[in-house]
Amino acid sequence: MSLLAPSILAADFSNLAQQIRAVELGNADIIHCDIMDGKFVPNITFGPKIVATVNKLTKLPIDVHLMIEQPQNIIKDFINSGADYITVHQEEVIHLDRIINLIKENGAKAGVSINPSTPIESLFPILHLTDLILVMSVNPGFGGQKFLDYTLEKVRSLKQLKTEKDYNFQIELDGGVNAENIVEIKNAGCDIIVAGTAVFKNENITETTTKLKNLII
Repeated sequence: MSLLAPSILAADFSNLAQQIRAVELGNADIIHCDIMDGKFVPNITFGPKIVATVNKLTKLPIDVHLMIEQPQNIIKDFINSGADYITVHQEEVIHLDRIINLIKENGAKAGVSINPSTPIESLFPILHLTDLILVMSVNPGFGGQKFLDYTLEKVRSLKQLKTEKDYNFQIELDGGVNAENIVEIKNAGCDIIVAGTAVFKNENITETTTKLKNLII
């Protein structure tokens, strides 16, 4: 079974409470928050205050994906706002082991993400330290992009490494997920699957969430 993590990047923020409640009723497992600064990626989204609001609206774990420059400067703020997972990008962070330890020392689970063109070999030194590896299946910065099939090979390789080395990290995938590809994503070895547009851009969010969740049970 995989966990479903709806991304509020695609949600209607004027009705955020209702939209989060709708995915809860659809048996979502995690709320995913995409944080963008307009520098590491072209888009700008939101910061710790919105995460704190989300924390008040749900009892589900909150998964914060930092697509920002110098994430070490704001990690504590997101954890204090209620983040249960903090994920940083391998492409941005030089001292990954230091950042992972910082996240853990402040009470959250530590994740590392890689862009579609980044090889998984870049993660080998820290796989024994991290709680989560997030494979991006689109180039980050915008929702609604087309799924890049070749990223599934990274998931399969990470799953094999995890088994062979007895690592404890969860494997997450984000980008272009929909009802047509979510089963293949699960079967590749994903523990957590992020879906944004596929969830929140439908008329019946609860029904859509339930459908996606049932496909990966």
